Amino acid sequence: MIYRRRHIDAIKAKFHVFPIIAILGPRQIGKTTLATQIGASEVGAIHTFDLESDRDLNRLSDDPEFVLGTLSGLVIIDEIQRRPDLFPTLRVLVDRNPGSLRFLVLGSASPGLLQQSSETLAGRITYHYLNGLGLDEIDADAGNRRWLRGGFPTAYLARTNSDSFLWLESFIQTFLNRDVPSLGLQLPETTLRRFWTMLAHSHGNVWNASAIARSFGLTDMTIRRYLDVFSGALVIRQLQPWVANIKKRQVKSPKIYFRDSGLLHALLGINGLEVLYSHPVLGASWEGFLIDSVIDNLELSEHEVFFWGTHTGGEIDLIVQRGTTLVGIEIKRSTLPKVTRSIHNGIEDLGLAEVVIIHAGEDSFQLSRKVRAVSAYSLLTELAI
Repeated sequence: MIYRRRHIDAIKAKFHVFPIIAILGPRQIGKTTLATQIGASEVGAIHTFDLESDRDLNRLSDDPEFVLGTLSGLVIIDEIQRRPDLFPTLRVLVDRNPGSLRFLVLGSASPGLLQQSSETLAGRITYHYLNGLGLDEIDADAGNRRWLRGGFPTAYLARTNSDSFLWLESFIQTFLNRDVPSLGLQLPETTLRRFWTMLAHSHGNVWNASAIARSFGLTDMTIRRYLDVFSGALVIRQLQPWVANIKKRQVKSPKIYFRDSGLLHALLGINGLEVLYSHPVLGASWEGFLIDSVIDNLELSEHEVFFWGTHTGGEIDLIVQRGTTLVGIEIKRSTLPKVTRSIHNGIEDLGLAEVVIIHAGEDSFQLSRKVRAVSAYSLLTELAI
């Protein structure tokens, strides 16, 4: 078990403002373990309900307001997406018992799929996204293992790569057979797996709904709905484009990234570093892994990260918006980073305050007044925006 101090501290700080916190992340990412660690540090009473347990589900079926209203302290409700109808009850209880009752709800779906939470709990709830293990939560020399196996704790901590990918394959089957249908996509497992594998081949690329729709014989709108379900289940990231007020034709479709590199590799049959180094997805996999690491390390929200591209080929892998300041981040699977025309264009066209090139070499150094190179191995200590 890995003690996830950064997340624990962040959630405790949020409890000073909000009586309800939703920890969101894909199944098996460690939400229950994190909630247990938070509960272990609490002084008052702790009450836990697991909505995948028939016993707990039945306890909250008839009169949840009465059952929960008899409690005080911290109440943990796991798999809340199974009962979004509980949110109005939580609103009543926290309004009735200000300061004496707090809720930690855990879910495997985004707020968009938990629509009632935003409608009934406005001002009372905040969200905390739990990603895979961060670079600050693993050994300093284990970056390649984290890249290959992904950030699910069980996969990362497995005894061997074979054990890790056996677990990842089991996760994929469970996710397709159980989680996706529960989120409203009722399709055969073979169809869902084919779609997810096609997304794996699209990892790091601009979303092309028409091309995928043609291969399935479906409409663009239907394929878009498929994508939104996988995004809502927090396994796919749709990195939105930054569109500036310039004369150049700019890309206006999102880029698709797997949130977990281990799942990407498992779907593509990549079960070792030797296989990964010779696979066509190598560069895109490295890019996605580091984009996810940057977002996690800087604790960026979905509304602060974009990419930028033009139809003439200019591109910045990641645009970070902090207030009115824009910073560009380029990711290169190279030990010899250099200032490219795309970087010059990004600085000129977007008014970027700085461009950071994250590279595979060991040294970090300044390349020009507005461009610096940061080693991927020094990401935790040298990437500050």
